[in-house]
Amino acid sequence: MQPTDRLLLRALRREKTERAPVWLMRQAGRYLPEYRATRAEAGGFLEMIKEPRFAAEVTLQPIRRYGMDAAILFSDILVPLEAMGMQLVFDEHGPGLPQPLRDRAAIERLQVVTPAEAMAYVGEALRLTRAGLPEETALLGFCGAPFTLASYAIEGGTSKQFSHLRKLMYRDEASFEILMEKLAQQVERHLRYQVSCGADAIVLFDTWAASLTRADYLRYAAPWTRRLVVELASVAPLVIFAGAADHLLEDLLAMGANGVALDHRSSIGEAFERAAGRCALQGNLDPAALFASPAEVARRTHALLDEVGGRPGHVLNLGHGVFKDTDPECVGAFVRAARER
Repeated sequence: MQPTDRLLLRALRREKTERAPVWLMRQAGRYLPEYRATRAEAGGFLEMIKEPRFAAEVTLQPIRRYGMDAAILFSDILVPLEAMGMQLVFDEHGPGLPQPLRDRAAIERLQVVTPAEAMAYVGEALRLTRAGLPEETALLGFCGAPFTLASYAIEGGTSKQFSHLRKLMYRDEASFEILMEKLAQQVERHLRYQVSCGADAIVLFDTWAASLTRADYLRYAAPWTRRLVVELASVAPLVIFAGAADHLLEDLLAMGANGVALDHRSSIGEAFERAAGRCALQGNLDPAALFASPAEVARRTHALLDEVGGRPGHVLNLGHGVFKDTDPECVGAFVRAARER
């Protein structure tokens, strides 16, 4: 089999496929007992990411258990910020950047780095993962989009109001643009590096894009995302994801990416009509549906596939990541329902 013949890649080219390929965002995670065992051995989340054998192991675990059509590297969207000079920590509350960027001086200290030198562990984890994958399984790399990375860098972690981000963005647009330029350069380098180390396709996660109005998205985020899509077009197929972003769907569809991943609050049937063949669509079962019985999960999965109606260019996935307290049997029901079609 040629790498380009993998089911996921054919679907991203919007070719007619025997069924929709299936994988799940956060498919390697705390819901799996084998993941928890590996994390205990590694000593922590960041330790797993930075030790290639652990990162490759947890990337492969859901593939061994369920046989998804794609593996996505176990890493985190924020590792480029650490490589650029920011301190990155993880605790029970999630990721944190204890010294956030709040002024021009801090932004200017941020360095654009060479991933092969500053993040060599990512490349080695990809190579180990590819060696352990079935030939037909695609391997995905990923990164946070520049706006989402800026959100974390300025806020110092997650936020509901993004007050520090908005103050810098609105009051000091010149400094914000310097930051976005650096982040766009780093994201491009990071994604190119992942493809050079074995990734078949790449995913750009713009987690916080939907916190913006459409007008602000087009002004403060979209230009850098669009530039990445153009610059990476000849490198590998690219999928964009923005959660709860139905108000931005037209703009995402117009980016020129190979695929757009839909949040579970969007109608996938309507999205296919709006896409009009411009790109593939990924999604979009509600991750909370996996709290139902395996039989109900299968029923809902079939209903979603019925709504798609066999249209080419569909990648079956959730509308967000797997919740940590999901029953592994329900993930199995989701994957089986896809593979049985």
